[in-house]
Amino acid sequence: MVVDDEAETIQGCEFTLASAGMSHVIGCRDSRKVLRIIDTEDVSTILLDLSMPHVSGHTLLEKLSAEYPHIPVIILTGMNQVDTAVECMKRGAFDYMVKPVETSRMISGVKRAVEMREERMEYTTFRRKVLDDRLEHPEVFEGIITRNKQMRSIFQYVETISGTAKPVLITGESGVGKEMIARAIHPLSQRRGSFVGINVAGLEEQLFSDTLFGHLKGAFTSAAESRKGLVARARGGLLFMDEIGDLSAPNQLKLLRLLQEKEYYPVGSDVPIEADVRIIAATNQDLQALQRQDRFRTDLYYRLQTHHVYIPPLRERMGDLPLLINYFLEKSAQSLHKKIPAVPPELVPLLASYSFPGNIRELEALIFDAVSHHQSKVLSLERFKMHIRIHGGPVAGQRQDAPDNDAESPFSWMETLPTLKEAPKLLIQAAMHRCKGNTHAAARMLGITRSGLNKAIKRGNLSV
Repeated sequence: MVVDDEAETIQGCEFTLASAGMSHVIGCRDSRKVLRIIDTEDVSTILLDLSMPHVSGHTLLEKLSAEYPHIPVIILTGMNQVDTAVECMKRGAFDYMVKPVETSRMISGVKRAVEMREERMEYTTFRRKVLDDRLEHPEVFEGIITRNKQMRSIFQYVETISGTAKPVLITGESGVGKEMIARAIHPLSQRRGSFVGINVAGLEEQLFSDTLFGHLKGAFTSAAESRKGLVARARGGLLFMDEIGDLSAPNQLKLLRLLQEKEYYPVGSDVPIEADVRIIAATNQDLQALQRQDRFRTDLYYRLQTHHVYIPPLRERMGDLPLLINYFLEKSAQSLHKKIPAVPPELVPLLASYSFPGNIRELEALIFDAVSHHQSKVLSLERFKMHIRIHGGPVAGQRQDAPDNDAESPFSWMETLPTLKEAPKLLIQAAMHRCKGNTHAAARMLGITRSGLNKAIKRGNLSV
C-alpha cells in the first residue's frame, strides 16, 4: 500500500512496482483511511509519506508499529535529513527512502520488506502448529501412510510454507516419497494452475530448453509448429523438477536465470515471457557435497533451498512398517483380484532387520511380489527372505564404516574376534535384537527350533 497525498507519487510507485511483477498496489491519499484499509485488505508492506494533512506520517508510523508490527513500513519522503531518518527507524520503520527514489532502490527495498514479512509469518505459523501439534489440512497428506512424529513435523512445515511463491527443495533417498510431498504442496498453495512434473536427469542442453521453455515455429529444422514448454503449461501452478542434482552446468545456469529473472525465452524467440510458476525441486543427492566438487552451482543451491524439506528413509521410521505392510497388502490384493492374506507374526521383525535401500517404493514392490505368488491363507515369508538374501546390503543397525570386504567375511571389520564360547551368545543376542524379542523369528533366522533357542537362552543365562 502506498500512502501519499500526491496522486503523482502513488501512480509512479504503482508503475515502478508493476514493472517488477508487483501489480496489486493499493493507493491511499487520505491518511485517515489507512487503518480501515488494513483491517479489510491483506497488506504486506506500506510505503508511507511523512508530510500529509489530517494525520502525519510520524503519527501514523507510531500507530502502525504498535498495532500492526508484522507489517513493514518504508518511509517515502522528500526530506533528506539524517535526524529524521534515525528517528523513523527508532519508531519501527523498516527502511527510509528519499524522493525521487531510484527504480532499483524501490524495487529491492519493497522485495526485502515483503520477504521479511513472509519469513515472520512462516515462523509464527510453524511455531503455532508445532506447539498445538495439529494439521489444518490433514486430508492432503492422506496418501502418505505414517504415524511418525518427524513426518508429522514435516507436514506441519509444508502447510506453513505452501502459501508462499518461493521455491522448495525436497531431499531424501530414492523411494521415500518426495513427489508425494510435492503434490501435497499444490492444493495447499491455492494456486489455480496445474501441477506439472518432469525428471530432468540426463536432459541435454537443447532438449532442456525446448522441454521447459518451448519453441517457435522454424526455431530449428524439425520445428514445424510452435510449442509451449512446461513452464507455460504450469502457468499459475507448480513445476516439479525431479533429480535436480543431475542437471548439467549449462542447464543449471538456465534454471538459475529462470528463478532470478522470473522470465524465460522460448527457443527461437528474443522476446521474454513472464514465468508465473512456482518451482519445486527434488533430489536424492547431497547437493552440498556436489558444490564442494564444483558439480552444482552454489548460487542455484541457495535459490532453491529457501524452503528445504528433508524426508527421512524408511529405516529411520520402522514404526511405520505395520501400517505400510497392511496398506500395501490391501492395495496389492485389490490390484491382483485376490483376498487379503493373513500376516504372519514373523513378517514385521523380518522386514525390520532389513535396511530397505529402496525405501517405501522397495517395500511396496516386495509386498506386491509376495502377494502375486501367494496361494495359501497365510502370507509366505519365502519371497521376503529371498529378496533380502539377494539384495543383501546392510541390515538395520549394521556398522556403516565396515570395509568393502565385509561381503567376504562378516568378522573382517571387528578388531577382536569373539571366542567360540562367546560367539553363540552374541549370535543369539543379535538375532533377538533384530527380531525385537520375537523368539519364533529369531529361531528361524538362526536355523534352529524355537524350543532349542529358549534352552540356549536359559543355558547361557542371556539377557534378551
